[in-house]
Amino acid sequence: MAAESAGVEAAANAGLVVVSALCVLCSYRAIRGPTVPDRVVALDAIATNVVAIAVLFALRTGRGLFVTVSLVLAIIGFLSTVTVAKYITEGSIIERRE
Repeated sequence: MAAESAGVEAAANAGLVVVSALCVLCSYRAIRGPTVPDRVVALDAIATNVVAIAVLFALRTGRGLFVTVSLVLAIIGFLSTVTVAKYITEGSIIERRE
């Protein structure tokens, strides 16, 4: 049992390092652009990576609360990406009917 636990913890640690590095690379793309859609995709990738970090941290510590946090972050990330994409394509978020 101890060998399995050590293996899972090592894999979670390695995953945390990789996903953190990906967040840094995505933040470069979010800052530099060159276009607004590039920035939106980079921010969406950062949100996905933060969800992965929360799940890996939950796996590493054995606390289920972080899984719930990751689900909430995933929902917020999805909604914000859809909202920004609609704003970019249509120019407004809420349609007015007259």
